[in-house]
Amino acid sequence: MITLTRKSAVMIGSALAVLATANVNAQAARDQISIVGSSTVYPFATVVAEQFGRTTNFKTPTVESTGSGGGLKLFCSGIGVATPDIANSSRRIKVSEVETCASNGVDGVVEVKIGYDGIVLANSASSDQFSLTTKDIFLALAKDVPSPDGAASLVANPYQKWSDIRAGLPDSQIEVLGPPPTSGTRDAFVELAMEGGCKQFDWIKAVKKEDKSRYKAMCHTIREDGRFIEAGENDNLIVQKLQTSPNALGIFGFSFLDQNSVVVTGSKVNGEEPTFDNIADGAYPVSRPLYFYVKKAHVGTIPGISEYLAEFTSERAMGEDGYLADRGLIPLPADEYSAVVKAVNNMTNLQLTAE
Repeated sequence: MITLTRKSAVMIGSALAVLATANVNAQAARDQISIVGSSTVYPFATVVAEQFGRTTNFKTPTVESTGSGGGLKLFCSGIGVATPDIANSSRRIKVSEVETCASNGVDGVVEVKIGYDGIVLANSASSDQFSLTTKDIFLALAKDVPSPDGAASLVANPYQKWSDIRAGLPDSQIEVLGPPPTSGTRDAFVELAMEGGCKQFDWIKAVKKEDKSRYKAMCHTIREDGRFIEAGENDNLIVQKLQTSPNALGIFGFSFLDQNSVVVTGSKVNGEEPTFDNIADGAYPVSRPLYFYVKKAHVGTIPGISEYLAEFTSERAMGEDGYLADRGLIPLPADEYSAVVKAVNNMTNLQLTAE
């Protein structure tokens, strides 16, 4: 039996990268950029791809909505024309994913932060607007919650109606349509909204210092008794379902709320409306950065990647008054934007050292 250390695996991966790159060049290379990943980033990438296709001599890139986790898995599977060139993500790539990339020969990756987005809980515009706290959200959706009798212990979530959680909330069944575990939106939602409410219980917050894994399991685990319904990676489908389910809430990115404001209404969270300005200035508590990742080995082999990057990171696209802002993307502050453009121009390798 041969046992490989992580260092050995990465060295073998690098060797495979050389062979795979040669294989890319030897094959009839694709003449169209392949992009996979986040459903939240999908509409922004699609707009850029269409603009790119109209204004250059390159083919319009293909953009697939596979979810952040699914997209990064495909991206990190190797080098070659059968693998994607770019992975969109509504969360930052994980150390474990970078290691998977390296072990499969994908050891040259460029990170591009494109802007910010809010995660909203929305319901049909025909129903009253919800006003929730992060504590309400945690108590509504966690698998186990602090005992209602005040004891410092967890019990299986007993809350079936919003009004069971606290007076003033609607007397309707808790029904929340949300993304699956492969979604970056789900990752960010449990971290920002659910953990934001979970840590308001002092005894749970104290667990974090003693046992981070236990703390994460307590705060991040979503109930599985039918109150939360996995609705897939298609955020437009969630919007459609809300129109036929007036008591349900749906979880998705701000851009989908912005584009469907006639038919759905975003809930207030901790008293803040999910608006462009509130997300931009940090007042709205459930917001996160958005990214995409580029496979350097494919640049110069798959036609148009450098030019696509130039279009996406241009002022006319990502700038404060760019066409992506018109679609709901919250632009980066000037200093962050300059750093992103510099990293793309230099094709700077991603450096990630901690989860």
